[in-house]
Amino acid sequence: MSSDGAKTKGIDHVGLTVSSLTQSLDFFVNALGFTKIGGKPDYPAAYVSDGAATLTLWQASDPGNYTAFDRRRNIGLHHLALVVTSSEELDDLFEKVGAWKGVKVEFGPEYSGSGPKRHFMISEPGGNRIEFSWDPRKS
Repeated sequence: MSSDGAKTKGIDHVGLTVSSLTQSLDFFVNALGFTKIGGKPDYPAAYVSDGAATLTLWQASDPGNYTAFDRRRNIGLHHLALVVTSSEELDDLFEKVGAWKGVKVEFGPEYSGSGPKRHFMISEPGGNRIEFSWDPRKS
């Protein structure tokens, strides 16, 4: 899909504020296999990448006193959607991340609408909603 008139050419990175930088960094690196590519300890922030997507994880200044995102009441990032390369990988990843400490499962692997795309949704330990999806039409 190309948009010749677009003045931008993709996403450079996505920044996510998290309630626990330590837990979120552990989740992205050890559960999802992202690589830590940098950080700013005095901010504090960590930069992670899966080779296609780059994320900045920022520590909330008062993690005990934050307002969780409500998609019907707030303006902002509804969720982050990450691509998985096969139906089997989607199921395997769900088993791993669904059991990860601090992860809240919103729903398990299911068809998106009538399919053939399959997906699942979680909240990572730092509080951000993440969708994982596999679409055979894009394979």
